[in-house]
Amino acid sequence: MVEMYRRAMSEAGYNATYFLQMLAADGPLVTARRLVMSSKPSDGFTALWERKRLGLTVEAHILQERFADLFTDEERSVARRRLDEYGYRPPLANEV
Repeated sequence: MVEMYRRAMSEAGYNATYFLQMLAADGPLVTARRLVMSSKPSDGFTALWERKRLGLTVEAHILQERFADLFTDEERSVARRRLDEYGYRPPLANEV
């Protein structure tokens, strides 16, 4: 998750200070679950959407096969739906 922060900063110019605070306070799994299950997209999600970098969001990472065992079907469904609503289609495993 810290690497996600670094990439958002270096690749999209987004300084996710609050995200880092959440990570420090709650840890990566709780932070990811809290962000994805919120009733509306986070400020970070919106900022990355504005920069056309939704692939750097927590939602996009949750859908990666390597993290499948960490999240429920519902959490993955919410992440997929949110990304769909914003016009993002995560790459297939063979496209990565």
